Amino acid sequence: MTEYDDETLHHVQQLELMILKDFINVCSEHNLTYFAYAGTGIGAVRHKGFIPWDDDIDLCIPSKDYHTLISVFEEKYSDRYEIMNADKDPKYPLSTTRIMIKGTQFCEEALKDLPLNLGIFLDIYPLETVSENDQEFRKQARRAWFWSHLRMLKLVPRPFILNNGWKSRIIKAVTYTAGTIISLLPISLKTCISQENKAKSLHSHEEPKRFAFMCDTNPYKSVWSYDEIFPLKQLDFEGMKVNFPANLHEHLTQFYDGDYMQLPPVEQRKNHYPARLDFGRW
Repeated sequence: MTEYDDETLHHVQQLELMILKDFINVCSEHNLTYFAYAGTGIGAVRHKGFIPWDDDIDLCIPSKDYHTLISVFEEKYSDRYEIMNADKDPKYPLSTTRIMIKGTQFCEEALKDLPLNLGIFLDIYPLETVSENDQEFRKQARRAWFWSHLRMLKLVPRPFILNNGWKSRIIKAVTYTAGTIISLLPISLKTCISQENKAKSLHSHEEPKRFAFMCDTNPYKSVWSYDEIFPLKQLDFEGMKVNFPANLHEHLTQFYDGDYMQLPPVEQRKNHYPARLDFGRW
């Protein structure tokens, strides 16, 4: 699979930073809580910016602020950005929301066969209020995860799996078989979305003391207590001050199962050119 050349990757990163700057301005002006995590966290701690071969920015925002964020972007920046999520288009298979630059194209290999107009984007992970009781949380997370992944497999019955080892071949065979069967089930995409949203909002009326993105690959790793997030701390990211959770070190250690400060071997420092990429007027 083709990798980025340095110039193209830098161009993608610079446009993502443009979105990030506007995102931070909206959050500051409207007193919205957000923080970056995952690979963006490693990039900030280890490189003070992007992981050199990375091409995305991951941001979390509590659901109570998420809807304000989307409304402001659609009202204030409709000439520049477009919002993509499953509520906007049921054929979008993910549970994240994308803030995309209008007039650009950025479509990953896994999504190339879907009838979607996808552009260069920021990834937004809406965080839901969840139970402080682990058993209740796991029950809620399983429901949300099930419906989100059922919808995903209905849309992408043969998902793109990167590696080619024997374990990956087994995973591909199982996933492709399950995906083919699921794609034939008489369950509508709207039903999947409705059930997923119902599961995610189960504790939305409660005081937020614990937050989670329950539709992640491993939802039990994308969960934070209030004290693990706050007080937020700011780190340098490509010359900008960006919010990160208070427990960033612990989060990254758990999320990546070890010493995230250690650079991976050179052969693992790979990126993958999207199936479609067009910068448009940008």
